[in-house]
Amino acid sequence: MHTRLLATAALCALAFSRPAAAQELPKKPITMVVGFAAGGAADAAARMIAKKLQANIGQSVVVDNRAGAGGNIAHQFVAKAEPDGSVILLGSIGPLTIAPHLMKVGYDPQKDLAPLTMGVSFPNVLVVHQGVGVKTLAEFIAKAKAEPGKLDFASTGAGSASHLAGELLNQRAGIDTVHIPYKGGAPALQDLLGGRVASYYSTPATAAPHIETGKLVPLATTGLQRSEFMPNVPTVAESGFPGFSATNWYAFVAPGKTPAAVLDRWNTELVKALRDPEVKAELDRHGLTPAPGSRKQLADYIASESKTWGELVRQRGIKAD
Repeated sequence: MHTRLLATAALCALAFSRPAAAQELPKKPITMVVGFAAGGAADAAARMIAKKLQANIGQSVVVDNRAGAGGNIAHQFVAKAEPDGSVILLGSIGPLTIAPHLMKVGYDPQKDLAPLTMGVSFPNVLVVHQGVGVKTLAEFIAKAKAEPGKLDFASTGAGSASHLAGELLNQRAGIDTVHIPYKGGAPALQDLLGGRVASYYSTPATAAPHIETGKLVPLATTGLQRSEFMPNVPTVAESGFPGFSATNWYAFVAPGKTPAAVLDRWNTELVKALRDPEVKAELDRHGLTPAPGSRKQLADYIASESKTWGELVRQRGIKAD
């Protein structure tokens, strides 16, 4: 009897010493929600990452574009989705850190959405169509001062990164350019190319083909350092506005009540996909820098960004259009 008890105890100890098995994901198709129309940077990033996830986990991963309200429609949808791990969201800076300071969004981004990992980050580039008649940021600002309220700028929606980049330049440069919100980067770019809006804070990769053909003129990028994708385009910071920074980013989140073990599993899978050499190379080709990290790192970053942009909204008295 004593020998059997010792053997049983040894087996139990061995069982508890083994690492816990990875949390299983739901045995059904996975939905990756994107808050912007197909054809933009968010959609491109989501589809690249979804393809790799599908191969890695052996389950279908479907990208669901739910455009509108600067991405808030998608964020509200996921905040209320079944918290079983079958729905994740490629969230963005606007709905996660800016829009809640501008309007009622129907969710609390820090309670109703659980962080998984940062996805990608990148600066925007301020571009104008040829007809505006400016070649530099200084010329753009001079024109805006000479014609207050006449120059406008497109964004991917009220409370988006492209919206606040324009508001930040208005504040720093003392100008009054008018915000024109769209449902995503593709329709904003279409109207810019058609001359129906003067400028747009675009993703570099989206604007690049039109810059090469001369249809669009790049004035400045919005990061603290020059974009590797556009090394010859100066930053706003080096063009007379030190410290100017309005970096864009997309991050993965899930419904807030999703079990911690499932959130951890998604962090593992997403980080693995983002670090994949093929995915990284493809994202780099689109001017998107992979930035995988821990769930806590993303939570802390969202809180910090929310504080920064909330202060700008209050200082400027910015309202949702």
